[in-house]
Amino acid sequence: MYKKILMPTDGSAASQKAIREGLELARHTGASVTFLYVLESISYSLWISPESVPYGLELVEDLKRVGQEALDRAAELARAAGVAYETRLVEGRPVEVILAEARQHDLIVMGTHGRSGLDRFMLGSVTEAVLHRSDKPVLVLRSR
Repeated sequence: MYKKILMPTDGSAASQKAIREGLELARHTGASVTFLYVLESISYSLWISPESVPYGLELVEDLKRVGQEALDRAAELARAAGVAYETRLVEGRPVEVILAEARQHDLIVMGTHGRSGLDRFMLGSVTEAVLHRSDKPVLVLRSR
């Protein structure tokens, strides 16, 4: 069955739900989990530079802190469930990083916000992109 499960998180309620369900699956199968937080690289955003955003370095540190807090919450849930885990905070483009990390895993467990219409168009869907591009099975849990 599954030996290694990848659980990307953005710290949202949808991600938390997916983590809880994924941990239950891991506990029943004896799998270990990797919690992944992808910090979208500021360098990919051409509109942010030291000249345009004087507090750019502080912004990056704040974003890293938020990511680490999301990983810490996930780790706490894994400890409580008795599931072996590791955490990874990686900078890059979320879909590409998740797909690259998935190569070493048997399953991806992700949450989705269930956005539609203009919200989905404006914000995109990392989960949908991973679902369509992954050669690994993807378990998607909707927050609603």
